[in-house]
Amino acid sequence: MRCLDLSLEKLDPGILEGAGLVALYVGMHTATRIAVQALPRIKQLAPKAHICVYGLYAPMNEELLRGLGVGTVLGGEVEPALLCLCRRLRTNGKPAIQSEPVISLGKVPFEVPDRSGLPKLSRYAHLVLPDGLTRVSGFAEGSRGCKHLCRHCPVVPVYQGKFRIVPAEVVMEDIRQQVREGASHISFGDPDFFNGPTHGMRLARALHEAFPEVTFDVTIKIQHLIDHAELLPELRRSGCLFITSAVEAVDDNILLLLDKSHTSRDFDRAVALTREAGIALAPTFVAFSPWTTLKGYIALLERLLELQLVESVPPVQLAIRLLVPAGSYLLQLPGFREKLMAFDSGLLGYPWVHADPRVDRLQRELQALVARSEKENLPRREVFAAIWRTAHEAAECPVPELAGHLGSPIPRLSEPWYCCAEPTEQQLQSF
Repeated sequence: MRCLDLSLEKLDPGILEGAGLVALYVGMHTATRIAVQALPRIKQLAPKAHICVYGLYAPMNEELLRGLGVGTVLGGEVEPALLCLCRRLRTNGKPAIQSEPVISLGKVPFEVPDRSGLPKLSRYAHLVLPDGLTRVSGFAEGSRGCKHLCRHCPVVPVYQGKFRIVPAEVVMEDIRQQVREGASHISFGDPDFFNGPTHGMRLARALHEAFPEVTFDVTIKIQHLIDHAELLPELRRSGCLFITSAVEAVDDNILLLLDKSHTSRDFDRAVALTREAGIALAPTFVAFSPWTTLKGYIALLERLLELQLVESVPPVQLAIRLLVPAGSYLLQLPGFREKLMAFDSGLLGYPWVHADPRVDRLQRELQALVARSEKENLPRREVFAAIWRTAHEAAECPVPELAGHLGSPIPRLSEPWYCCAEPTEQQLQSF
């Protein structure tokens, strides 16, 4: 068995020659876009191979994937189904019809991931500290799925409010092998580290006890930060440097439509609680949606200034446009589907056009601005100032001077990806 990471490696014809099974993992929108573009080349290089696509985004794109020649589509807790597929292929050859369920949510006996076939950890995203120093970062998964039903979240259509715990001893053994490879920071990939707060804290304590110098980051809902505020000081003592939280909006109406279970002012409370605990908060946003107004967008920028979070938000977060994938719970909103265009297989979602052309125009301008700024490696506050000016000009109102403390740099990962990220040109050139 051979493993290729198409976000970093070339599609090697030698590896695919004579392959009987090619399985592509699509845990994110980015990976799915890469897989869709890679499939024609894979079929050319491995014409006799059975093709399987598995991961969070596979079930949502089942129809498209089947049309591209994919024989097996798997989502959820996929390990037993993958094993079953391999056994059937060895016994019966290429199966004509998939017998495994497309989505499996049963409990599975977790094993320590085998990372030996992956590129070195040093080639992946690394931790960047406020002083500019960097650390090799690893990745661990303490749980899968999520108890919540946020309408725009890609986890929801697959897990439907369920989540599964990965045993602490399995997680710790995975962390140990990454520390041996040089990791001095661990990024926990759980959709929400406090879906099971007892389990989350067990992991934090175990990590700190085994490796006191290793730091980590987690993702936690705003609601959970408030509900479990008493755990934050210990989380910091255990080595947590920053918490990513999907704030998404500062407009209560939009938060209600997204079913985020928090209010705009809850965001303020979460900022205060994390600061009090000594943990940086890294909020994420869906800045542009069909409900965004120019006034509302400027209000978002003003809130970041008010909370001194300019340095805490990657500029790309201020240019993100709402993605509506197949199966999204947003499609359950009355009248929402009628506002969408036909499903776009290139976008892997339903395109939409804002009722106010100025909003779409601003989003395109900011997307281009952020892309240029990233190429030039401009400081976040400098990019924010350009976004601030562009937004006010779009609204045809005076541009206030940026005054006061904009916030201090926080620890961050070198690649500010998010669940609906668009792939880079470099990634699409891998194959």
